[in-house]
Amino acid sequence: MINLKKKPKCVLVVDDDEKIRCLISELLKNLDYEVTCAVNGQDALQIYQRGHFDIVLSDLMMKPMDGLELLNKIKEINPAVIFIIITGYPSIKTTIEAIRKGANDYITKPFNIDEINMKIERALLERSLHERLKNIKGIVWALIISIPVWLILGIILASVLRE
Repeated sequence: MINLKKKPKCVLVVDDDEKIRCLISELLKNLDYEVTCAVNGQDALQIYQRGHFDIVLSDLMMKPMDGLELLNKIKEINPAVIFIIITGYPSIKTTIEAIRKGANDYITKPFNIDEINMKIERALLERSLHERLKNIKGIVWALIISIPVWLILGIILASVLRE
C-alpha cells in the first residue's frame, strides 16, 4: 500500500485558551506531528511567515485577530495550506463563511483527538490527490500535444524510407 502521508507534518495550533492549545499540541505530538503553538491570530501570522507549516488548526473566536481573519491572511500567503477551524460557538453561518474563505474543515468543541486526526488525514489525502491529478493532467496534455509531432515525424520518415 502506498503511504500518502510523509510524517512528520508541521502543524501550527492557534488558540487563546492555553489548556486547549496544550491539549491539542500534546495529542498531535503523540501522533508524530511537529507542532508549534500560537496564542492568538497575530502571533500565529508572525510565526507562519517565519516557518513552513502544512496544517493550521485555529480557534475561531480570538482577539485581536479572529480565526477567519487569520484564515484570509494565511491563504493569501499560501493558498494550499490546510486550515481547520476549531470553535466552541458553532453556527451554520460561520461554517459556510469559513469554508467559502478556504477552510478545509470545521471542528466544534468539545472535540476528541480522533476527530481532529481524521480531519487532518482526510485533508492531507485530498491535497495529495489534487496534486496527483494536476500532474496527470499535465502528462495527458503533453501526450496530446506530442502525438501530432510524432505523426508528422512518422510520415516524413516513411516517405524518406520509400525513396
